[in-house]
Amino acid sequence: MTDTAARPAFDGLGLPEALVRTLERNGVTRPFPIQAAAIPDALSGRDVLGCGRTGSGKTLAFGLPLLVRASARRAAPKRPRALVLVPTRELAHQVRDSLMPYARAVGAYIGDVVGGTPYGRQITALRRGVDLLVATPGRLTDLIDQGACDLGAVEALVLDEADQMCDMGFLPQVRDLLDRVRPETQTLLFSATLDGDVDKLVRAYMSDPATHSVDPPTARVATMDHHLLRVLPRDKDRVVTEIAARDGRTILFVRSKHRADTISERLAGSGVPAASLHGGKSQSVRSKTLAKFRDGRIRALVATDVAARGIHVDGIDLVVNVDLPNGHKDYLHRGGRTARAGETGRVVSIVQPNQRRVARRLLGEAGVQAEQHLVNPGDDLLSEVTGAQQPSGVPWVEPPEPERPRRRGPRRGPRRNGPENGRRPRGGREGARRSGG
Repeated sequence: MTDTAARPAFDGLGLPEALVRTLERNGVTRPFPIQAAAIPDALSGRDVLGCGRTGSGKTLAFGLPLLVRASARRAAPKRPRALVLVPTRELAHQVRDSLMPYARAVGAYIGDVVGGTPYGRQITALRRGVDLLVATPGRLTDLIDQGACDLGAVEALVLDEADQMCDMGFLPQVRDLLDRVRPETQTLLFSATLDGDVDKLVRAYMSDPATHSVDPPTARVATMDHHLLRVLPRDKDRVVTEIAARDGRTILFVRSKHRADTISERLAGSGVPAASLHGGKSQSVRSKTLAKFRDGRIRALVATDVAARGIHVDGIDLVVNVDLPNGHKDYLHRGGRTARAGETGRVVSIVQPNQRRVARRLLGEAGVQAEQHLVNPGDDLLSEVTGAQQPSGVPWVEPPEPERPRRRGPRRGPRRNGPENGRRPRGGREGARRSGG
């Protein structure tokens, strides 16, 4: 395990100067513990096993070394040189966007392939050549089966949030994808937990990994306050509405898509800027909803567990379990939406009389000690614990999106056909290199 008492600056981790300068321009001056621990080992080519919850800084911990390796030479068409596997589309987009400025700094092209978006753009990008590919297992498998992608040239790969991928049923696809890369490929695995199926992946696909556990399981809840709010069934809806009407960003978790839509509509009808997020919505709608939540146009987000695995928004200080989760892992994943990057947060679970025993067992399995409160709508105690307040009662209607200005006439000048991160197209490239395995 890694001692994180003394952490060097980024310029002491072995990163290229171009990356260090870009980090400084972006205000990233001191590495998080997982970054200080994992980056040197990753740069040296070792397999790395990292245990850390969401918000611990692991994207840069694996992303920067992968970009260094991927930028050493250009990728051949359809044959990425580095691969990051993630469980959800939203997380794929977050990883891509987080690494984009650093990809520009080293002249690497980063692309993504995810479900819910057109195949054409992704196939075109792969044909152009992608140095670092961020992908969800399902869509990547589809593109490989279509002959649009080949993993034979991958030199380094990352499994990000591996426990979530296993929990969501992706283990068979992940194993199949790992079997397609060369045995000597460097593997980095990051997960909040290292048990069960994750341990099977480690044993089967990693070689003497350097292990860095800067955020062990007991620490995942250390920066959060946990509360059980005991309510009567007749009061639950009013209590939820008053909590959602608080100032600041709030995520409310429910068990079903229908519940998410129903509750968000009721909140909006009471005057709360709210929206739902679940797997039944298209990717474009989900992306727009998250963008509005990030910039404050929506203050209350009502989400299901599956959709919430891709929510990575800083500044969320309250998570509300309107419906209790199915198990302690889901409780921890929900709570991980708050207390990110060393900040504090609060997790509140609303419990009716017949749910108290289930709630106590759930919290015990999660290693959580929660304060219990008997609350009623309008209570000072409810406001003290959650910031709850009375909603305006004036129905909230989401303002329409501003119209984009239309172009007047055709655009003149040479057509720019470069990749998203600004690097010029790679014309005149030789054909795909032969697979190393």
